[in-house]
Order: sequence, then C-alpha cells, then structure tokens
Amino acid sequence: MNISNGIRPHAVKMVLYGTDGIGKSTFASKTPYPLFIDTEDSTKYLNVRRVDPSPKNWAELANYVMEVAKSDVELCKTLVIDTADWAERMCIKHICDKDQKTSIEDWGYGKGYTYVYEEFGKLLNVLTDIANKGINVLLIAHAVLKKFEQPDENGSYDRYTLKLNDSPKTSIANLVREWADIVLFANYKTYVVDVDGKKKAQGGQRVMYTTHHPAWDAKNRFGLPDELPFEYEQVAKLFTMTSGDQTKYEEKPEPSATTAAEITDDLPFEVLDEFDPQITDPNFPKKLLPLMISKQVTEADIRKAVASKGICPENMLVSKYPENFIDGMLIAQFDKVYEQILINRKAG
Repeated sequence: MNISNGIRPHAVKMVLYGTDGIGKSTFASKTPYPLFIDTEDSTKYLNVRRVDPSPKNWAELANYVMEVAKSDVELCKTLVIDTADWAERMCIKHICDKDQKTSIEDWGYGKGYTYVYEEFGKLLNVLTDIANKGINVLLIAHAVLKKFEQPDENGSYDRYTLKLNDSPKTSIANLVREWADIVLFANYKTYVVDVDGKKKAQGGQRVMYTTHHPAWDAKNRFGLPDELPFEYEQVAKLFTMTSGDQTKYEEKPEPSATTAAEITDDLPFEVLDEFDPQITDPNFPKKLLPLMISKQVTEADIRKAVASKGICPENMLVSKYPENFIDGMLIAQFDKVYEQILINRKAG
C-alpha cells in the first residue's frame, strides 16, 4: 500500500454559469492557452482558438473531446466547452435519433432521461481523463431561475441553477456539479437605495459567487471567498496548479496600512493629524476622506456598514465598490451611512 500526503497539483475542472451577456466566454478566453469547442457559435466575436467547424451534433462533439484526450500534441492548456446546456440538447437528440424516437419522453417512465444521463456521464469521464493529463477543463453554462421546495419546510423560493435537466434520479445538473472541482455563478449585483423617500435599484456590478447559497448553486474546494468581482484574475492561480504550485489558494493580502496624508494632498496635514481614518487601500476614493474625517470614521467603519446592509462583503475594498454607489450613497447620503456606523459601534 502506497501512502502519500500533501496537496496534489492537478488541472482544474471548472463550471462557470451565469446570466446572459455577463461575459462568460470572455472570462474563459483569458484562461491559459484555451481551445473552445463552441456548440452555439457564441465565440464568433472573440479572438480565440476554436475547433472548426463547430460541432453540429453529439457525435462530432464527442469526437473532438476524444481527440484532445488521445492527442500526444499539446493542443491546449484549457479545454472550454461553450456551452454545457447546448451540449445536453445534442445528447438528447442523439439518444432520440439512435432509437428513432421523436421525443425523450417517448420511452416512458423516465427511461429516455436515463439514457441521456449515462451518455453525458461518459463525456464527463473523458473530460476527467483530459484533466488527468494536466489540461484544465472549463464548462460554460447558462443560468435558469427555478422554484425550489425544501423538504419538511413550508413554502418555496427561487434559486439560480444550471440550465440542465434536474430530474431527481437522472439530474445532469447534479452530475456536472459533482464532477467539477469548482462551480462559479456569475451575476449582476444590485442593491436598493432610498432616494427622496423612494426605493430605487442601483448597482450592476458583475460578481461571481463561489459557495452554496439558498439563492444559487456554487461550490469550490480552494478556500475562495464567498464573493469575488467577476474577473478572471481573481481565480487565475487555480489554473497554475499543474505546474507544481502546491500552495492552497489564498486571497491576496491587502496593502499595508497607510495614512490619509499619503493618499491625498487635498487636506491640510494639521487636520489629518487630528484623526487617522486608517486607510489600507492605496486606491481608496479621495472624495470620501473629508466626510470621514469630519465624523471620525475609519475605512473599516465604512466597509462594516456596507456589509451590514448586505450590499458588499466586508473584505471587499472600497475602491472596488461601483462608482454610482460611492457617489449616490456613500457621499450623497453619508449621514445615513454614519447612522449605520453608530449602530454597529453600539453593537460592538
């Protein structure tokens, strides 16, 4: 019996799904030396390497994947299938055509879905072989909002999930989630602000969620923060795990603390010396400083107040906040922000 310990460097098996037009294919194009198998012609406006012609059916898709698995030539460092839900459509049609059925329901008793489940599982097995060769695999998928009823609980709620068959015993969505090392959900983050007594939605910042939540499916095995800006750079390190980098993913440390005087020349030094807002972000918005100093508010106060309202995570840098949120809420309604800061301080 051979026994080993420690982290084993391995190519990443990732699933990225999200709302339409958020930039999933663009995100995938930034992975190391990617090769796209484009099932829906979604990359035609991107300058990327793609298999040409695009697969028109399940057999062509499976053959392309098998060719990557068996090739001795380094065809890519990341294989991207764009998208998994269109691949599932091809699989369903393949199963129907094979037995000359017009619909996947024609078998009855869910047998047709069982055939699709088994066939799609074979594809995932080959993709695992590709990952074992040291090639990253990224499956892109669309998101769908479904009604979810939790067992033994009253009522139901909406949740974003993969736009794949989710039948209890033959769920392609579950199969894909189990196969993946990491499942990322990308969406636009919005928040509600009070403007002249009226509730208005603002924001639109692109974010990705990395852990399971009642409102969406996600997971990761790398210790990622629950929420990150939807930028490839935030997870780029995961795609280097095959090069012998055995370090666990860790969030980049924030810059060391600096004083407000080192960030702006707009305020007199004698005022700054009276109160230090304890700025740790060198890109902190300068326009916030006069308000903070006037109320003796620290950067940590700001971040905690915003987090307590569920708008942004507390570990998110203020400079990463949406510009319209900084102007329309933090500055325009600083008194309300300060009220929340006082509540937080009182609560300890």
